Amino acid sequence: MTRRLLFSYLTLAVLLLACLEIPLGFVYSRGERERVTGQAKDEADSVSAFASLSIAEGRAAQDLPGRAAHCAERIGGKVLIVDGSGGLLASSHPLTADEERRLASWPGIAAALRGTATADVRTSTIGGVEYLAVATPVAQGGELQGAVRITVPTRTVHERVHHVWLLLALGGLAALVAVAVVGFAIARWTGRPIRELERATNELATGGTAVPVAITKGPPEVRSLAATFNRTAARLEHLLASQRAFAGEASHQLKTPLAALRLRLENLENDIALNARGSLDAALTETDRLARMVEGLLAMARLDESAAERERVDLGRVCEERRRAWAALYERHGVWLTLAGDYRGEVTAVPGAVEQILDNLLSNALRVSPPGTAVTIDPRRHTPPERRFPHRANGPAWIELHVMDEGPGMTEEQRRRAFDRFWRAPDAPKGGTGLGLALVQRLAHASGGEAVLRRAPSGGLDALIRLPAAGRGGPGAGAPRPARALQEAAGPGRH
Repeated sequence: MTRRLLFSYLTLAVLLLACLEIPLGFVYSRGERERVTGQAKDEADSVSAFASLSIAEGRAAQDLPGRAAHCAERIGGKVLIVDGSGGLLASSHPLTADEERRLASWPGIAAALRGTATADVRTSTIGGVEYLAVATPVAQGGELQGAVRITVPTRTVHERVHHVWLLLALGGLAALVAVAVVGFAIARWTGRPIRELERATNELATGGTAVPVAITKGPPEVRSLAATFNRTAARLEHLLASQRAFAGEASHQLKTPLAALRLRLENLENDIALNARGSLDAALTETDRLARMVEGLLAMARLDESAAERERVDLGRVCEERRRAWAALYERHGVWLTLAGDYRGEVTAVPGAVEQILDNLLSNALRVSPPGTAVTIDPRRHTPPERRFPHRANGPAWIELHVMDEGPGMTEEQRRRAFDRFWRAPDAPKGGTGLGLALVQRLAHASGGEAVLRRAPSGGLDALIRLPAAGRGGPGAGAPRPARALQEAAGPGRH
């Protein structure tokens, strides 16, 4: 906004200066030329009157040479005086014999000998110097006695005109600088309420505290916009706080009755008939599923309420730890859990994010993997597509964490919906809550990365988590992830 206002001020100033200075320069140039032409005509008339008296008294030979030389010295030009037949009477500068013979044919002198005064600006063929030539007839009592021709170089006039144009240009430049300084101050003052509103909007968008914007500054439109923003920010903060409070409180309140319900169901095991044991087991299974769902909601609520600062995480160490922790359970189900990949360095993530991501993905993979198959944990460097200009490819370094299973996989439509909250695939095994992939995506986004589901080479599902590499300029490395920024539309998967 400041640049646009300043550009507007400068444009108006340039137009105003152009409308004032350009006509002024042309008027001065024309006036200066007219003044010089008038002075030359006056000088020619004066010499003509003197020559007329000298010719009438018969003193032309004695008086005219000195008069011509004196006049030429005073005006810095040349003076020629001829008689009625075009013969030379006096000259302020030497002439060749051929020039003397052709004096009567010179344009200005020929017209003056016919009784017509002339004034002409011509350019010399030698050196290209412009000069002003004025020719006046010499007459006495209506009888033509000769002619006077005065030539004056216009170099001095041009120098004065150029000097004036230069002064006008410098004055205009100084005026533009002054307008730029004053205009910049006015533009900054005018745009200050807008900048305050922009800062508050950016802070709210990145999850900061909604600080009310002053509504007493700026034009009425800006004050109205600030008041609307304050109401919107306050309402949004209230809604988000209510949502987080509800999720957290509901999750906490549900944990206790669920635990009591499970305990009562287990106490009924010895007193229930054998033909009802299946219903009891189903009730216990659903109770466990509901408990896991509550735990997932509670974890998501805690993630929303915290603005965790990202830290450096040894990805290789975490992958090895989670493989060892899940290996025994995988063996009991007849599934192999392997660790592959070529990356054992560090990534940046919120505390505990990588562990929770792996736990959820490994739990999902185990649930869909048939006995005799394998699940692979594969951390590797992200290989970007080949660029047309390699020297521009020095961007952020990313690390990809793959968890690949050999289960039934998902269709493309199912993979698109897999991150919707509480969504589960129609053929998903029982026991899932539909919150696991929601938490995975939330944690990936909070760590500055992303979560994607793809088809695995073996036909199963490839859960891809992309995280910024530590110390390689990954986006937002070490930067806090505000709480509201975590409330993106992301949801759980099939499990």
